[in-house]
Amino acid sequence: MNDEALLDQRSLSKLKWRCRRGLLENDLLIERFFERHEATLTVRHARGMTELMELGDNDLLDLLLGRKDAADVPLGEETKEVLGMLRVRPTVGH
Repeated sequence: MNDEALLDQRSLSKLKWRCRRGLLENDLLIERFFERHEATLTVRHARGMTELMELGDNDLLDLLLGRKDAADVPLGEETKEVLGMLRVRPTVGH
């Protein structure tokens, strides 16, 4: 399958199910990620997100909050890209 192909609805649903976490903080950050990006998620993004979900809850939260750097954990390039998407903070305009 093409890495840049958009996820179909079934694949997106499976990914969302896979992303359910034990820590509420992780769930909230991941939910925000899906609200922002679900319409544009690709097969590549799904692989990156799946790799992140292999991490323990505390390690994932430390990465999401920037308490731990991506360089501290061996992550693939697509996973680092998704981590960047998860970390993006909305800008406040005047």
